[in-house]
Amino acid sequence: MSVRLVVRTFSELCITVGALIVLFVVYVLLWTGVQASGASDGQIDALRDEWAHRPPAAAPAAPAPTGSPEAAAPPYREGKPFAVMYVPRFGKKWDWPVLEGTATGTLKKGLGHYAGTARLGESGNFSVAGHRRTYGDPFKDFPRLRPGDAVVLNDGTTWFTYRIHRKPYLTVPSDIGVVDPVPRKAGFDGPGRYLTLTTCDPEWGSSHRLVAWAHLDATRPVGEGAPPALTG
Repeated sequence: MSVRLVVRTFSELCITVGALIVLFVVYVLLWTGVQASGASDGQIDALRDEWAHRPPAAAPAAPAPTGSPEAAAPPYREGKPFAVMYVPRFGKKWDWPVLEGTATGTLKKGLGHYAGTARLGESGNFSVAGHRRTYGDPFKDFPRLRPGDAVVLNDGTTWFTYRIHRKPYLTVPSDIGVVDPVPRKAGFDGPGRYLTLTTCDPEWGSSHRLVAWAHLDATRPVGEGAPPALTG
């Protein structure tokens, strides 16, 4: 084989590999974002349609006994949306659906609620995961969170406003204590109504986790309009 043929073959191979790398980068940076945008918008539209057609709750004749089926709220359904999250720090147009579970397919469509952690607004630790990069980059600006920042959620009946307690905390994936009912590493020392947000770190890696904790600051019926954190 001549030197010229070897050089030409090597050059063509390099061009092919380079083209594949470019296509992969385009897929990661653009196409997964397009997919996630369409999927998340679809989830939010479906939620709002469900809320619009939700029959008004009838007033019960008598309070249901604690622990009875009537007293229990409907369970979250795996892979299904149940709320919309807003973080003003991330921009006025930042809104993402929150779905039940943190499976790979679920996090391609929005943010995921850690199954087994508290329900939205309830006592305990309502914990949510989201991608830092790819699939719409929902938590791209996670390191910008600061104490006092609002994290607002709407479940169709109530607005919940949580307030960030401290700057994001860096830890490892095995540190599951960050979603404990009382996340003591946040500085909380007793029962409360908490929120935990988690995402990957570094920005294009997953060797560590960034965690932000918040406490419930206020609630507001949806009928009274959006809370001041979103309108101020």
